Amino acid sequence: MPHVSLNPAVNQVIQSYSSWDARRLEQALENARNAQQAWAQSPFDIRAKVLREVAIQLRAHRDRYATLITLEMGKLLREARAEVEKCAGVCDYYAQHTEVLLRPEAVETDAGKSYIAYYPLGVVLAVMPWNFPFWQVFRAAVPALMAGNALLLKHAPNVPQCALAIEAIFRESGLPEGLFTSLMIEVDQAAFAIASPQVHAVTLTGSEAAGRKVAALAGQHLKKCVLELGGSDPFIVLHDADLELAVNMAVASRFLNCGQSCIAAKRFIVVPQIAEEFLSRLTTKVAALRLGEPMDDATQIGPMARLDLREALHRQVTDSIAQGAVAVTGCKPVEREGFYYQPSILDQVTAKACAYHDELFGPVAIVIRAANETDALRIANENRFGLGSSIWSSDVARAEQLAARIEAGCTFINGMVKSDPRLPFGGVKASGYGRELSKLGIHEFVNAKTVWIR
Repeated sequence: MPHVSLNPAVNQVIQSYSSWDARRLEQALENARNAQQAWAQSPFDIRAKVLREVAIQLRAHRDRYATLITLEMGKLLREARAEVEKCAGVCDYYAQHTEVLLRPEAVETDAGKSYIAYYPLGVVLAVMPWNFPFWQVFRAAVPALMAGNALLLKHAPNVPQCALAIEAIFRESGLPEGLFTSLMIEVDQAAFAIASPQVHAVTLTGSEAAGRKVAALAGQHLKKCVLELGGSDPFIVLHDADLELAVNMAVASRFLNCGQSCIAAKRFIVVPQIAEEFLSRLTTKVAALRLGEPMDDATQIGPMARLDLREALHRQVTDSIAQGAVAVTGCKPVEREGFYYQPSILDQVTAKACAYHDELFGPVAIVIRAANETDALRIANENRFGLGSSIWSSDVARAEQLAARIEAGCTFINGMVKSDPRLPFGGVKASGYGRELSKLGIHEFVNAKTVWIR
């Protein structure tokens, strides 16, 4: 099965690539392990020099890489530019801070000297999705490489040009051959890679179903695994919220990247005092969103990445309406070239509707009406996912108390959920386990080794 680069704005194939045979994959695995053993001995300043050069190249050619992102998966060009800049930022962060983050930690024991030292695990296989085709890769690869590991990328098959471009950036920035390779392989070949003794750990960002399969394989072969899976993030609006701020951030969070983000706000949980006004304001802003060509900076909603994704989203919408949800605006595919879907709102969503329980990965906001603040918290936690969450209230102290009770990897109070290299990123429950970014992220793929000296 080829890896096909297809422009979702016009439904046209740009280029396709044949999958590798078994021998080529085996050679890449062997090359990665050989290169990693030398890289593990390199000092931090050598590794940091490479990453700083990567950041320079990303910024120097930002528009070229952003255009590639937009062509392959339909992201708005201005959002793609921001994605490339964010990748440069994570390079800057780990180039500056890794030596401190991995500094040996002295521990007082009965020894004359004892400490914890951090050494690389070896080769990390990264299975990455299409929705942020540069950022998802960089947030996994950069800390892994700075820690002294090698990184093998199994990218989504609809963004092969992004995968190859990222490999070229690292190579041209001075990273030794074999330390970062984009594998043009099939799903069954990814299973072979996980089983290979050349691979020591796996990180996956993707669907819940993919996470279960990768976790099972990693467990079978005793490989460390980090999973960042789906999310159905609650966006809780309390009676004393700044509604103008909340609505503006609701639109930004739900419709960024055409709603195709794990940490997008997906369930708008509102209390009775503000429910009608919130819905009215939200409807006005959503209905006014400008849909169009993603290369046009005036466009606010571009196409979805693939036809099958749009079809799956529309089934969820129509099923939810049949199960009692009310279509407020949109809720239909757009009759035009490309994979467009109307920016949409479903109101009166209850536990009878699939939208209440499942992740809607596209430009559809769902409104759930809570009886009160306590009920809002119950609804937020009555979901198998636990990635991000947000609370909107002028009583910050009260919101902070509620945040402690939300089952999620993060809670933002009066702010849109986002990832930041300085803070750990990941989820609980069906949203996965392990963390990326920050100190916790770089510690996922190291051997925390005890050294004891009499």
